[in-house]
Amino acid sequence: MGVAIGEPITGHMGGVWTLAFSPDGSRIASGSDDWSIRIWDAETGKAIGVPITGHVGRVNSVAFSPDGRRIVSGSSDKTVRMWDAQTGVEIWKTPSGSHTWCVSSVAFFPNGKQVVSGSRDRTIRIWDSETGEPMSEPFRGHDFEVRSVAISPDGRRIASGSDDNTIRLWETQKGAAIGKPLTGHTDWVWAITFSADGSRIASGSCDMSIRIWDAETGEAIGVPIMGHTDRVAHADRVVRSVAFSADGRRIVSGSSDRTVRMWDVQTG
Repeated sequence: MGVAIGEPITGHMGGVWTLAFSPDGSRIASGSDDWSIRIWDAETGKAIGVPITGHVGRVNSVAFSPDGRRIVSGSSDKTVRMWDAQTGVEIWKTPSGSHTWCVSSVAFFPNGKQVVSGSRDRTIRIWDSETGEPMSEPFRGHDFEVRSVAISPDGRRIASGSDDNTIRLWETQKGAAIGKPLTGHTDWVWAITFSADGSRIASGSCDMSIRIWDAETGEAIGVPIMGHTDRVAHADRVVRSVAFSADGRRIVSGSSDRTVRMWDVQTG
């Protein structure tokens, strides 16, 4: 059974929607319903600096750059913004109209030179991480909102999860969809991630399941992993977050059933 380390970390004035560790593990960034981003010392849980403000809507997603010097965020205010992780100063934000609905998910490329965003406007976009300039036309193909995006470790592919219940793979250079949509979930795909070696994808859904996929073929691996429960209303029975362990042997998941669970990838 998991044991909490220390006291709860408090300071946000609204629900916390997103968390990210810095690459060296020393800091945590959080994004909230209170429109702010906060940075915390991962050892002590103490706040570092003052809240980072600028968004005018819920902060749905945050990610550190590979060198830990910047934080990218996506918000319900329809913008992607880049921040200096030390000072909290805004470096850039996407122009008005770049996304036309909430930005659900953001991620840095492994080289730190680009960031990707997924939006409820059904598109995926790539941005220059230094300037905030768009680096391609929007990727289109999902029939409904994009809830989650992830970058392969080699930076060559993007995986996206959508309210159309599918996962899609994209070539980052051409913006072209790779193969057919990955189907199997029976409800929105809320969370998605690549394994560290890039060979597998894990997805979490409103159907309360976690699924594992072959990243090359798009074929499902094994049967859906079930265990999260429908303790609350249908709208909230969501596997909201999934992550592989560094060795790829385990998956951790977080759900609206108020639990965090660890799974053996081989046995489920």
